[in-house]
Amino acid sequence: MIYLASKSPRRRQLLASAGIPFEVVNRDPVGLPVFDNSNPGEYARELAARKALAAKCPSDKLVLGCDTIVVLAGELLEKPPNERDAVEYLLRLQNNWHDVYTGIALWDRARDILHSDVERTRVHFAPLTLEDIEAYVLTGEPMDKAGAYGIQEKGALLIREIDGDYFNVVGLPLFRLTLLLEKFNIKVRDLIARC
Repeated sequence: MIYLASKSPRRRQLLASAGIPFEVVNRDPVGLPVFDNSNPGEYARELAARKALAAKCPSDKLVLGCDTIVVLAGELLEKPPNERDAVEYLLRLQNNWHDVYTGIALWDRARDILHSDVERTRVHFAPLTLEDIEAYVLTGEPMDKAGAYGIQEKGALLIREIDGDYFNVVGLPLFRLTLLLEKFNIKVRDLIARC
């Protein structure tokens, strides 16, 4: 069992489908690290660590913190604050490659040991018309997602190609998580046997 310091329904779904037992917990607000476009993965990794450390939970289990960011030509594209910005993000993403980074951090509260890592996936959007983009934005799907899209939903229709871990783009790179769990002596075979 791990404590998940995230309200993301996509992360919950991925953990559940992989058979990893978890419980969602609240966390205190965290300050944002400084974004350095020469090392965007470090931003995601640091933010994931801060989220894990801010969890409000007992100290008997591991805490998982996560953060996913979208970076286009060195610029951070966060969750769009409104539909106009969502359209602008998607116009910029269309027919372009961009990077998705997910930082993950596992914190053993009892022993105060934290391990963190980051996964990077390249994503290429198809050429899109303004009408395509506006139709997608009207679904409401982009509004709670970094970069203004979700690969696992209608946003899949906008994406031509990915290079890397699909689950990273969804918001939780499961293989990278298994590598961190190994550091706490939780083996993949044990996770598989639970299913």
